[in-house]
Amino acid sequence: TISLDGNGNLVIRVTKEGNKYYVGQVTTDGHFNPKYGYFECRAKMNKYIGPHIAFWLQSPTMGNQPYNNPAVNGAEIDIFEYHRKTPGQIWQTIHINGYAAYHQSQGKQIPYPTVDTGYHTFGLLWTDSVYQFFIDGYKTHETSFGLSQRTEYMILSTELTGFGGDPALGSYPDSVVYDYVRVYQPLD
Repeated sequence: TISLDGNGNLVIRVTKEGNKYYVGQVTTDGHFNPKYGYFECRAKMNKYIGPHIAFWLQSPTMGNQPYNNPAVNGAEIDIFEYHRKTPGQIWQTIHINGYAAYHQSQGKQIPYPTVDTGYHTFGLLWTDSVYQFFIDGYKTHETSFGLSQRTEYMILSTELTGFGGDPALGSYPDSVVYDYVRVYQPLD
């Protein structure tokens, strides 16, 4: 479920009712699809094993043919992924060519022990030549792999995919809290 907490924060909850789990996501698809800029959120992580949370960009044509052409088809750009299966770690990854046989990815697992407590900022500077990733203002990763040169939309998500651990081991409700999301676009 998705709600505001009364203090201006966006809360995305993972809940369980009986044997059913419910997750949520917010997307700008069709409403705000920028190309290049600096993207940043300030978030407080979830507390329990199970949920996999992320702030990411997605191209509506990622995975289209011809393959190995992310400049045209775009990419999945994971500004951050987090889960409690491996506490104190953040993933920053680029995916291209869809999610089947031709899928390719390159990324970095960032040890960040304090990420499990309090609020932290996660940023991406995306230009026509590089991706630069940041946590709390510090550059943590840089790559030109899979460089998208097309518009992409933003997603704030919670999922129960197994990446975050066995959902049955979690405690619900669990939530991620976003204080803000900001985008700074280059001047033409």
